[in-house]
Amino acid sequence: MLPFAEAFFMSSHLPSSQSPRIVILGAGFAGLRLARKLANKPVQVVLIDKNNFHQFQPLFYQVATAGLAPSSIAFPIRKVFHKAHNVHFRVAEVDRIDTLSNSIHTSIGSISYDKLVIATGADTNYFNNKQIEAHALPMKSVQESLYLRNRILECMEAALVADSDEERAALMNVVVVGGGPTGTEVSGALAEMRSFVLPKDYPELDFDTMEIHLIEASPRLLGPMSKDASKRSEDFLRSMGVKVEVNTLVESYDGHTVTTKDGRTFITNSLIWAAGIKGNVLEGIPEELIIANGRVKVDSTNKMLGSDNVFVIGDVAIMEEGNFTKGHPQVAQVAIQQADQLYVNLLSQLKGKKMKPFHYKDLGSMATIGRNKAVVDLPYIKFQGFVAWVFWLFIHLMSILGVKNKFFIFLEWTVNYFTYDQSLRLVIKQKPRDGEASVK
Repeated sequence: MLPFAEAFFMSSHLPSSQSPRIVILGAGFAGLRLARKLANKPVQVVLIDKNNFHQFQPLFYQVATAGLAPSSIAFPIRKVFHKAHNVHFRVAEVDRIDTLSNSIHTSIGSISYDKLVIATGADTNYFNNKQIEAHALPMKSVQESLYLRNRILECMEAALVADSDEERAALMNVVVVGGGPTGTEVSGALAEMRSFVLPKDYPELDFDTMEIHLIEASPRLLGPMSKDASKRSEDFLRSMGVKVEVNTLVESYDGHTVTTKDGRTFITNSLIWAAGIKGNVLEGIPEELIIANGRVKVDSTNKMLGSDNVFVIGDVAIMEEGNFTKGHPQVAQVAIQQADQLYVNLLSQLKGKKMKPFHYKDLGSMATIGRNKAVVDLPYIKFQGFVAWVFWLFIHLMSILGVKNKFFIFLEWTVNYFTYDQSLRLVIKQKPRDGEASVK
């Protein structure tokens, strides 16, 4: 019998094909969209991701605040391609790319390509602040969202047996850094937990003393959205008891004390970092093509500059187009539209036809603050409040992969709405193996 590692390596071999091989790195919004478009087309598609599931990032905060189960916002990638015989999926970590030999080196071996599409997305940006990186709580994956849920609930358990008011305050208080959609949404969700959920679980604690701070470095929340949306979102949060601090830059966090540039301090054991993202850049990409926040320069067709067969799409790509002189916003709609255009261009290129440039069509943006509270900016209309909240629910529900996932999310939202409760308040941690330190 072959050793496991060798057997696994052999099982990762790809079938030979007379069709051109397109390797897609990343199964986020961009990579998965492109792979689905290329399904059953005259190409061989190899899709690679470190997870075997697609994650619906806009709802990470609901997993973190016990509103949804992780399985509701994750969908098995292999299930997507049951009827796509030209798509081959592999779970692997990509070590580096080699544009000279047209190959990528991964944890399961080397894979050659005719066309390479880098859609590796983005991760949390700590702006080179190692102290904050060591102690803050990010929320860029299902795993990190679960960790955050565990932290919040464990802190409440610890607060019950705290020896002093200061220790109890540090355990109960939460500071959120970053006033974009993620920061505002998680702040609102935490405020609702404080008002409707946690007092029922922990009647011995005084939640009137629990503070939720939202800190934003710029002058207003939801900077890319309209001023009306920004003002209403701040009003909503303040009405829910969230302490909003704008024009405030966080300089340090040691796991207990948040210190801002103007000298103020906030005591908390839970700092949620939603202040920025940076592209997941792979080794092998020329350094001169990578800008400070980890995005790769591409031309108008999403082709990496200086390459004929390497393309970059989604959050990790930066393209100057029209008014977007500093690149497109790093949102799902850009990733999806770039994938759609690249699909057309790849087929055109294989037929010897000229590729067409990408043009982003802004379909609008939105954010939900809490029950019956949301803000929506569409190209020709802007609205807030209950109607915006219903619109937000509908758009996100329709965007989720899988009928079953849609049903369970709708059911969970309905129950939560009428019961003012969230039933997924479970602290789930991996049991350490013998001789292995427990995860703190």
